[in-house]
Amino acid sequence: MTHNDHAFVRGLFNDTAPYYDTVNRIFSLGSGNWYRRRCLLRAGLKSGQTVLDVAIGTGLIAQAALPIVGAHGKVIGLDLSEAMLKEARRRLDIPLIQGTAETLPLADETVDFIVMGYAIRHIADLEACFNEFRRVLRRGGTLLLLEVSSPTRPIFKSTLAQYLGRGVPRLSQWVTRQPKLRSLMTYHWETMEACVPPPVILDTMARSGFGPLVCEGWFDLFRSYAGQRQGSENGDSCH
Repeated sequence: MTHNDHAFVRGLFNDTAPYYDTVNRIFSLGSGNWYRRRCLLRAGLKSGQTVLDVAIGTGLIAQAALPIVGAHGKVIGLDLSEAMLKEARRRLDIPLIQGTAETLPLADETVDFIVMGYAIRHIADLEACFNEFRRVLRRGGTLLLLEVSSPTRPIFKSTLAQYLGRGVPRLSQWVTRQPKLRSLMTYHWETMEACVPPPVILDTMARSGFGPLVCEGWFDLFRSYAGQRQGSENGDSCH
């Protein structure tokens, strides 16, 4: 069984869903809320739009999107894990769907904005996934991907290895008293080390009909990728 196996990922996140937000706060050092809102606004999310949050998890990105789209907008959440959907339901009163990114249970051209947070490394076939995103987006609709990438600077990589590989698992287990969180953080660290490089993500987005593409990075770790649904001939940039 590989880490991209749906059953493995579903089981892991089902087991740890009630404690996921605690781990996220430790991992992000409390910076998550402003970062999520910033990325949504920079990608062009507007009042009145319909948003699909793929791999919604506990609903943190959807929660940031709701006040932006306002009363005339709509946010829909999708996740493979029923336990994650249960946690999202505790936080948000929005439509929630159990499903996968590669086979979205939505009709063609029904949403204005798709966001997927920190789930690219769970996808076995990026092109199939991005083609599905393009299918359900309206013309000119936006795709925003939030992800981590392996640090390019040795000092950052060494520090991150100590923090994520040792510090976060121990602290998370101590705070929650849940030994299963060590498996979750081990999985996160392994998939981060083997994460899809930014040029591959950008190239796949371009071949799937998104552009112009922009990739922005923070702290040599967090990255956001954004592009609009259009033709296949487009440029891209990453900085």
